[in-house]
Amino acid sequence: MPNAKTDGQQGVIEIETLLQLTRQKTELYGLLPNEMEQWVSELGQLKFRARQIYNWLYKKRVTTFDEMTDLPAAFREQLKEKAVIGTMKEVTRQTSRDGTVKLLLELHDGSTVETVLMRHNYGNSVCVSTQVGCRMGCTFCASTLGGLIRNLSAGEIVEQLMFFQRMLDAEGERVSSVVLMGSGEPLENYDAAMKFVDIITSPESVHIGARHITVSTSGLVPAIRRLADEQRQITLAISLHSPFDELRSSMMPINRAWNIEKLMDACRYYWNKTGRRLSFEYALIGGVNDDLRHARALADLLRGMPCHVNLIPVNYVPERNYQRTPKEQIRAFVNELQRLGVNATIRREMGHDIAAACGQLRAEQGRS
Repeated sequence: MPNAKTDGQQGVIEIETLLQLTRQKTELYGLLPNEMEQWVSELGQLKFRARQIYNWLYKKRVTTFDEMTDLPAAFREQLKEKAVIGTMKEVTRQTSRDGTVKLLLELHDGSTVETVLMRHNYGNSVCVSTQVGCRMGCTFCASTLGGLIRNLSAGEIVEQLMFFQRMLDAEGERVSSVVLMGSGEPLENYDAAMKFVDIITSPESVHIGARHITVSTSGLVPAIRRLADEQRQITLAISLHSPFDELRSSMMPINRAWNIEKLMDACRYYWNKTGRRLSFEYALIGGVNDDLRHARALADLLRGMPCHVNLIPVNYVPERNYQRTPKEQIRAFVNELQRLGVNATIRREMGHDIAAACGQLRAEQGRS
């Protein structure tokens, strides 16, 4: 699986090659500060212009070049010819009773992605997508419906965050944390995802601390080891969902390439390299992985590893046949984990009255 080029993968490569050929203008949201300096120099401008552009993009959050009033008019015209600030437009917005906001955004090629703003008592968190669709095939997730269309660029991931930051500006608030848990497998689009992290942690941009960024993965073992070697201070979240190989393989095809033993070896490697506690995501699915036998096996699997287990009552997706675990059984599951010494909590459900599951709003659009 990790090395084979399937027809689907080849299609993605061809689409991305075509997009690169047709994308004539530079995405400014996709440039690091040093890259912005190099780019403006290539345009014949002094390097300090790069700092001015970054200030307009990330501090004043403008959306047009005409608003960059301290740039010479001739340079603004040059920017219009050579670059774009953003390429996305809002298609649909859903707002939950709890304040959660979900956007469906259309990209320059007509594809759509979702991004979500979640309001907590400790701040505002944005969940971004890293791919259009997903090829991981997890059976409980709406993102995989229709497979993978293409990877997102770093600039397209940054732009999702900026949509919400501009929205929060009107409220006098800011994005305080980011999770890469939307549509797609972030570690399959590794370079773009990590460049996104580098851009948003830069003091010249929105300057979100690395420890306030969580990257989720279904279990791409080589990428986990690569991330460990880079020793970033982000939080790594592992989508586990079962302590048993046979069941996990039936739910998550990635387990057939890298089984639980290989995954846990990579997690221990990550902990030893970074000293960062891992988070394990566990979707509770009624009658599938939610009895006390599973809780005890999960506790055995994680024994001795500094970690946190995030229990997630599964979201209903029309195309899937999974049912939510009853509340009393969820409580029994978490109590058993805690009794066995596992740090476990039940994720606070947000946006439950809207299309809350990853990929669900996009799927709804496809059905309409």
